[in-house]
Amino acid sequence: MDTLRGHDAANDEDDFDYAGDALIETPPAVISDERRMQVRAYNYWASLLGDRVLPSIEDLNPDQLEDFGPHAVLLDFSVGMDNPAIVYLGTALRAECEIEGTIDYIDDVPARSLLSRLTDHYLQIIANAAPIGFEAEFVNQRGAEIMYRGILMPFSSDDETIDFVFGVINWKELASRSLSDALELEVDEAMRSVPTTRDAAPIWADGPAADQQSNSLAFEIEEDEDDTLDLAGMECPTQDAPLADWLALARDGAARVRISEARSHAALYRAVSLSYDFAQVAQIRPDDYAELLHDYGIKAQARSPMTAVIKLVFGATYDKTRITEYATALEHALAARLSVGSLAAYLSAYAGGLKALVRDERALRRSEKPAKPDRRQVARDAVKAAVALDPVAVATDADGLAVVIARREADGTLAIVAALPGDSDLNQRVISAAAR
Repeated sequence: MDTLRGHDAANDEDDFDYAGDALIETPPAVISDERRMQVRAYNYWASLLGDRVLPSIEDLNPDQLEDFGPHAVLLDFSVGMDNPAIVYLGTALRAECEIEGTIDYIDDVPARSLLSRLTDHYLQIIANAAPIGFEAEFVNQRGAEIMYRGILMPFSSDDETIDFVFGVINWKELASRSLSDALELEVDEAMRSVPTTRDAAPIWADGPAADQQSNSLAFEIEEDEDDTLDLAGMECPTQDAPLADWLALARDGAARVRISEARSHAALYRAVSLSYDFAQVAQIRPDDYAELLHDYGIKAQARSPMTAVIKLVFGATYDKTRITEYATALEHALAARLSVGSLAAYLSAYAGGLKALVRDERALRRSEKPAKPDRRQVARDAVKAAVALDPVAVATDADGLAVVIARREADGTLAIVAALPGDSDLNQRVISAAAR
């Protein structure tokens, strides 16, 4: 059964894992290659943004993208939302779907083909106005079980309307159950005899932030004695790197959460932690930070300053609930004076994780709010201190009646200190109650 994993999939309670489905080729390499194609496609889309809200369709040339162009499809919504036109179909995707001849519209896509898996999700990108990643398994038209990963990216002709969607999809055919079991056994035995290794470069090494991520330096940024960021042992931009480089690194982390390759809380915590690192550098570079906010059209909020940071990193159109939660985590980290690079581990060690931290932080804020004054007591105190009224000046209704409040003075006399409007409903109700 297909499982859609959209831009907010990293917030699911359970991790998404294919550990039980061995692939015909070496599983780690297959998964890495598939993810890298999605990442490269996303980075290509991001590189076309410039100062636009959406990349221009005029800048897209899928037939010149040798890397993932053969795995791509371009949909044109200018002819209609219900049945968009297919204006480009990559050769590899066409061959996998066994499509011969011309295919012009979505309605022409063969059922149970891999292309139908990708086009099934196109309306979601219109609703989200942001790249959408997904992954699932299904049985194709040949009866083969396929695992696929895809990403859909919006394009526009006027920077306002999403009238084109560019999709990239990669796939692998799953092994039969008997072969899967045999491969799993071989992998288990091999892993026992080979020491654990780590990738030399992160999955985003071939993206826009590749140069930044390769700079693993130990240094400190010092503006004055009170504003020092301890970055010892932290993978980060160079010491003299602009604030925009810190933002790019944080946005790379957020992108891993937004598309379907990010399945664990670790990816989300890393992205939030990178956002916190950016926030700390921004605090000692306020002019650069203000310039970034202006460039992205984001306004800082005095009552919630970290909201602007999260919008810069995750995007202003990101889920509002998530923006609020992540901003709360950053504010908690600032109050706790956590060091650069430490928030991810802090969240992992926190009982209940990010959601529990947000819950506890909100409870703490509620407890610290001053208690609301008793409105009744406030009113009584005001009347007790009121200046006595001249009885002659008290207005009455047509029957000469008035409802007044009297205060006993120190000498034992009663002084009129307030009166209800003669034509008010409350005045009549009081008179009725007094007459009973």
